[in-house]
Amino acid sequence: MKTTIYVNDEKFIAGITLKDETELENNNMALHACETQEHIIENRKKLAASFHCELSDFVCANQTHSSNFHRVTSDDKGKGAEQIGTAIANTDALYTYEPNLVLCSFTADCVPVIFYNEINGLIGVVHSGWQGTVKEITCKLFEHLTQVEHCNPKHIHVQIGAALSQEKFEVDEDVYVKFKNLGYANDFIYYNDQTCKYHIDNQQTVKKQCELAGIPTEQIKIDQTCTYLDPNGFSYRQDKKSGRHLNFIMRKE
Repeated sequence: MKTTIYVNDEKFIAGITLKDETELENNNMALHACETQEHIIENRKKLAASFHCELSDFVCANQTHSSNFHRVTSDDKGKGAEQIGTAIANTDALYTYEPNLVLCSFTADCVPVIFYNEINGLIGVVHSGWQGTVKEITCKLFEHLTQVEHCNPKHIHVQIGAALSQEKFEVDEDVYVKFKNLGYANDFIYYNDQTCKYHIDNQQTVKKQCELAGIPTEQIKIDQTCTYLDPNGFSYRQDKKSGRHLNFIMRKE
């Protein structure tokens, strides 16, 4: 099973699953975009076993391109792991302080954000497609973590996962205007005169949101893999029937 592991130390494990033609449904991890649910459950169980936990430790959300987030507790253990109907509703970011829970986010071009705090053990995942980015889900979550949870953003480390590259993320003026109105994304946009399309770097925009939240630049890493161009990527833009990557993080006890 192909995965990219971003962090694996005594405290945390985090990574992203990749497209893999040797696995069921090419290693698709999404129950909401699959041919057979049993295949997805088998893939997820295989992933769980690879870092010595159970599928029942997974926590998944029903992602809706919202700016909603949820603090996960042990009561949420197993939600969405084997059935869509039990997933945390209408939520695109999860965070927790509790160990041995695998927080999950599903992407196929959208920007995944994985983060952890070495001081207090906080972990989290964010699903930030272009809609989530213009709704500033990452900003809103980190503002909440700073003001309500009293987390110091200087202690947070961020991994921005594989996503659609600027070259392949071309949009019309309506989406361009939404990014322009953010006030800080202009450096991450260019216009193609031949196609009359705008090209946006969603990863860099999300990175800027993390910086604006007070996270040190040197603690933000970006996976440059383009989900459209790379054969290991699932791309909804390329194939509307595509599977999904699973972005995950767990705090080890």
